Formats: sequence, C-alpha cells, structure tokens
Amino acid sequence: MRAPTRIDFGGGWTDVPPYSDEMGGFVCNIAIARYATVTVTLDGDAPLSTTRREEDRSIADAAARRFRLRDAQIAVQSDFPIGAGLGGSSAVGVATVAALAAARGQRMTPTALAELSREIEISDLGVPGGRQDHYAAAYGGALGLRFLATGVDVRPLPLSPKTRAEIEHRCVVVYTGQSRISGDTIEAVLGAYRARDPRVLAALRNMREGAELMADVVAKGDIDRLGLLVADQWKHQRSLHDAIPTALIDEIIERGKAAGALGAKALGASGGGCVLLIAKRDRVDEVRTAAAELGELFPFKIDEAGVERCA
Repeated sequence: MRAPTRIDFGGGWTDVPPYSDEMGGFVCNIAIARYATVTVTLDGDAPLSTTRREEDRSIADAAARRFRLRDAQIAVQSDFPIGAGLGGSSAVGVATVAALAAARGQRMTPTALAELSREIEISDLGVPGGRQDHYAAAYGGALGLRFLATGVDVRPLPLSPKTRAEIEHRCVVVYTGQSRISGDTIEAVLGAYRARDPRVLAALRNMREGAELMADVVAKGDIDRLGLLVADQWKHQRSLHDAIPTALIDEIIERGKAAGALGAKALGASGGGCVLLIAKRDRVDEVRTAAAELGELFPFKIDEAGVERCA
C-alpha cells in the first residue's frame, strides 16, 4: 500500500487539539505524489520491521501491535526526506495501517484509516500533532478539512485539468535541508494558546479564516488569489513562535518574492523542512532559479487517489 504526502496551503495548527475542539479548525491542503510505500509479508520467521529509518520503524512496530500481528515483516520505503514538513510520518502511518488491515482481510474507510494512524502517532508514540496530514494521506486530492470536537468534515475540492496543471507548474517547493522541530514547537504554541496569549489567538483565528477562503479559491482555480492568501498565511504562521521562521526560510521567501512569487510559506510546523512559493504565471522560471540557489527543488505531481494498493 502507498499513501501520499501533502502541501498545506493554510490552516495548519488549527487542526491540533485543544484548539480544534474548542474553537474549530480549518485546513486547505493538497496531496502530492511523493509516497510512503508499505509492504506487509506474513512470515513467522521474519523480523517485525525491516525499514531503515528509526521513525518509520517505530510507526510500523506500533501499528503491528495495534493489529496484534506478530507474524509479519513490514517494509517501509519513502521517496521524500524525513522532517521535510510534508506530513511524511502520517503518510507512513496511513500506509502501514492500510497494509496491515489488508493483510488481516479488513476493510477500513479513509476516515477510519486517518483516525487510527493519528491515534497511533499520538497515543502510542507520544508525538503531538493534528489531523490534517493523516486525512491528506488517506483521501488524496485537494481538501477543505473542518475540524470540530464532533469529528472532521471532509470536503474534496474539484480540480479541473487546467487548475491541476497550473498548481503543479506555479507551486515551487524547495527543501531547505534543515530538520524541523515540530514536537517542541507544537507544544510551545499549544501552551501559548492554553494561556490565551492574544497574539497566538489572533494568529490562529486568521489562519483558520484564511484557509476557509483558500478552499473556495482552489475550487475556482484562482491561483493568483491563492498566492496572495498564502503570503498572508505565512505572516500569521510565523508569529506563532520564534522557532517557526529561520534565517534560511526568510531568505528563500524574500528572494522568491523578488523573483516574482506572489506568496510563500514554510510547510508543516517549520523550523526547517520545505518552503512553498507560488509564482506569478510569467515568472515561474525566475522563481525556480532563485529558490534553487538556496535549497533543493522538490518537483511534485498532485495525487488524487489517496492511500491505495500499489500496482
């Protein structure tokens, strides 16, 4: 089974409890064809997990315990760097849960896969975080996700062939090569929210409302407007905590804007990882050139299937 990673256009952080339960959250994201691929082989003599990356091994082993499966070999392969801010660990979790369910002959809905993957990450592994990454991995495509105490409302956003091509062409993703500090950053931001820090409350509200606008804009295919909303999103996101922006991220964004980017933001919890730049229609090459001087360009295609069995 394989599951995609994602690009978060806006609303990240508002999907994390207790904010999402108390205030309601909203995220607009899109799944990309950079995958975690998980293979389960039933073999009583095999080791439980043969994946190389420790984080992936932990997820695979925890998921196997959930399924009470001791006679399986679980192999994980990923075509994205760890700590890239693309929701990679959630892609691993969703793909692993789906593969184990298939090995057991169980059918699970995308929502059930997303929720069990998150439960494993939060409860079994003690990794703080929200829900958006798991839902992107399970559902695929472009999504408007509303998070409430009562559950998650999933709104698939239609993408015309023209809109899909324009997103893939004009959205420039660059990998900084720096690892993120998402766990520590998330705890710090949540602590400020619990303390009712006015700056953090205002930023989260603005991020949620901006993401709601983004969902309609993506559905209409207005990439110019999306770029401007992404710029506004970053202004609020970076104000949540001093560790979110870095000198390299700021330089990538500034150079990108000078080269013709309408908007840019760091992906995920930040402190490193990837940066998204949305270029003006006639300035894509200039933005790519500027970004490539500071990091590794990360080309992508949109995934519309979500978690699925590999061909």
